[in-house]
Amino acid sequence: MSFRKNHSLKLFLITALFLLVLLPFVSSENVTVTRRSSGEVLVVNTDSAVTLDLKLFNSGPEATFELYNLLGFTMEPNNIYMSAGSTTNVELKLTPLGTINERGYYTMSYYIKRSDTEQEQHTLTFKIIELKDAFSIGAGYLDPQSTEVEVFIKNKENVEFGNASAKFTSPFFNFEKVFTLEPYETKTFDIPIDREILKGMTAGFYTITSEVTIGDEKASVEGVVKFMEKDIVTTTKSEFGFLINTQVIEKSNEGNVVQKTETVISKNVIPRLFTSFSPEPDMVERDGANVYYTWISEINPGEVIQIKVKTNWLFPFMIIFFLAIIVFITRKYTETSLVLRKRVSFVHAKGGEFALKVTVFISSKKYLERINIIDRLPPLVDVYERFGGEQPSKIDKKNKKIEWNFEKLEAGEMRTISYVIYSKVGIVGRFALPPATAIYEQEGKIQESESNRAFFVTEQRVRKSENDE
Repeated sequence: MSFRKNHSLKLFLITALFLLVLLPFVSSENVTVTRRSSGEVLVVNTDSAVTLDLKLFNSGPEATFELYNLLGFTMEPNNIYMSAGSTTNVELKLTPLGTINERGYYTMSYYIKRSDTEQEQHTLTFKIIELKDAFSIGAGYLDPQSTEVEVFIKNKENVEFGNASAKFTSPFFNFEKVFTLEPYETKTFDIPIDREILKGMTAGFYTITSEVTIGDEKASVEGVVKFMEKDIVTTTKSEFGFLINTQVIEKSNEGNVVQKTETVISKNVIPRLFTSFSPEPDMVERDGANVYYTWISEINPGEVIQIKVKTNWLFPFMIIFFLAIIVFITRKYTETSLVLRKRVSFVHAKGGEFALKVTVFISSKKYLERINIIDRLPPLVDVYERFGGEQPSKIDKKNKKIEWNFEKLEAGEMRTISYVIYSKVGIVGRFALPPATAIYEQEGKIQESESNRAFFVTEQRVRKSENDE
């Protein structure tokens, strides 16, 4: 009887061992898992968990899938229903059930099991660290004239600490802070300094110790603060202006040795587009939506360096203004029924006078009546009374004005008028001709159009013409 019991127990154990060995190799290959996140971290001995962003694709029939592992982690959710051919995004939360001895990058196997017992094996990799490895601490430079020092604590990992506290201790200060830390975030604290404490202390590096508490877990983290030599550099900051905001940073070496200084200014993505620097920064680094500008300088004794940061908010206003002008001109052009285009070109005169040929192109977009074209002559010139194209109806030499009249213009019709102007006085420089004006009647309403202004550039000899407006 005892022999049969031992034989049955051995058979049961062999069968169970066989199933455990065979279990990971039974796969339906119906579920494809794609990882959409990275850099997840598990901090041991805290209430933190690992949350992974996964995308599951069911290439088989609809089913309810069970997620589980054999390594001591709870998995949420542990059941997922997926229809045939569907894709589901899952935030998979892993929480350890006991003590974890592993550290560093850890790869674990887990299984996805169909309701009809088919299953397949998958793996996930994440990082396991102790609480002290999640932080770094430090402080800015401290000199004998300091009234405060900037102390920082940095979250080095992709994990969020929602309710943290830390006690900071050094020969210069003792304080405690409660804070939250986002992944990779740095928190800074401006701590007042009792200058009496600084008296009699030697220059060098001093240790900062921080006891960080997360829940019931505590960790000790060390950093350094540099107590500078008696090489005193004073920094003065001033800021003025609204539309043109100017920030001035002056650093003065009031000590007796050459001093190396570092100045860091941060700007948001949008203000930096309208910001100029004098002098230009030595280093530019981008971190998310902020851009950090760094100046590294050596200041001789008695020397003062100045950094000017000017943000000109007039630029965006000017851009908007010019865009409005462009829209206005475009609308005006498209709404004008009669378009005038004026050009000017140099003419060789037999008598050596300065002479130009002026041409006005007239284009009608719609049917127009009683069109009156008026062109004015600039000072110092006369008109040569031989005209190309349409003949003028009136020449007013006293007021230097020429007029053409057209009874009507059909839609799409074009006319050209031209004439020659000359001057016995030599003209050097940029010669401007006023725009031509058209007054016409459209559907019983009087309207007006104006041409561009034409320019001509001269030197000792004529160089070129400009029709740029």
